[in-house]
Amino acid sequence: MRMVDVIAKKRDGGTLAIKEIEDFVRAYTADQIPDYQASAFAMAIYFQGMDEQESAALTKAMAASGDQLDLSRIAGTKVDKHSTGGVGDKTTFILSPIVAAAGVPVAKLSGRGLGHTGGTIDKLEAFPGFETELEEDTFIELVNKNKIAIAGQSGNLTPADKKLYALRDVTATVNAMPLIASSIMSKKIAAGSDAIVLDVKVGSGAFMTDLPAAKELARTMVNIGNELDRRTVAVISDMDQPLGRMVGNTLEVKEVIDVLRGNGPEDIYRLSVRLAAHMLVLGGKAKDVETGQTLANKLIQDGSALDIFRKFLESQGADPTLVDHPERLAKANNIITVEASASGYISTIDATKIGQAAGMLGAGRMTKGDIIDHAVGVEVKAKVGDWVEKGDVLVDLHANRDDVSEVVSVVKDSYQISDHAPEERPLIFHEMI
Repeated sequence: MRMVDVIAKKRDGGTLAIKEIEDFVRAYTADQIPDYQASAFAMAIYFQGMDEQESAALTKAMAASGDQLDLSRIAGTKVDKHSTGGVGDKTTFILSPIVAAAGVPVAKLSGRGLGHTGGTIDKLEAFPGFETELEEDTFIELVNKNKIAIAGQSGNLTPADKKLYALRDVTATVNAMPLIASSIMSKKIAAGSDAIVLDVKVGSGAFMTDLPAAKELARTMVNIGNELDRRTVAVISDMDQPLGRMVGNTLEVKEVIDVLRGNGPEDIYRLSVRLAAHMLVLGGKAKDVETGQTLANKLIQDGSALDIFRKFLESQGADPTLVDHPERLAKANNIITVEASASGYISTIDATKIGQAAGMLGAGRMTKGDIIDHAVGVEVKAKVGDWVEKGDVLVDLHANRDDVSEVVSVVKDSYQISDHAPEERPLIFHEMI
């Protein structure tokens, strides 16, 4: 294969053969193709796109470029869930024990976070002693025992994607839809589950800020999954304000416990139940999504999901009694209130700025070496549509330092107050089944 010919073919709108895509991924991973040619290839894809077969071939080749988890020793249909990311999104910790309580195995590999708050693994480490580095045999044993295990990703999972993403990041090709979709789906395919539920976020706190782009990404990923024999569904959900009320690692974990007790904010509760319902359908425990929702609600209300959550924590080294005594989890030294500067309706909240505020307090990391402060974060007291009087609390900042003036400014900038109530925005915009 001459890489220049492959670049020219895609540049001119041609359809690549599966072997051409496989050869590119293999050679680029092995450092046999220079970055300047890979950059040209990514730019050609940016402008010309890829069809379903090309996108699936790229995804499969990237998944095969490194370690792949074999889950065949786990009984039942393994169902995974992926979110494209947002502010205050902690649905994984809620829906996983729900689904496991119904007998659907959840074998999840997750990563750490760069950005506003920690990733799934960082948030789980808010429970002291929680073990995220599991040997494959132990991981599989725990899923067979409890129907749930969540572990850190292998360092050699989809190395082709890591390399290509780093290149896209500095060549203005991150937003190429086939490359976004293949990047996400290659990790899901390598993780070995039989079926996948995708939560595609849209709004000010999401990677996709407009609905047409979110639909295109969801459709592309669903097509890839189905093309590669993974039953895949997508839910497009709102991220135009923080999800739930807590943003920050320990704060979010406490909200998870609250939801699993049948309480918590309505938006995070409803979305978690809806996503769990799709997983229950894919796992063969519900005939349709409505039946799945009924079952998911039952497993919360009768305490089954919370019982599984306790077993999950204990099996991976954490103290399960923290579920019953979340007040023993880490707390910040200071709570600083941010008050409304005028009376009116909360018309918008810039979710990204709320995330930035949490990151500035230390809840996230900007580089891999940064240390996360699990205790800090943002507690959202007023959400879109709420009426506030001047001086009412918009946000509580949980901080471990005294000077948070810059953080306060960011939070104030994130809120818009109006005389008129805003038009209600759906929690779920669209579902692709």
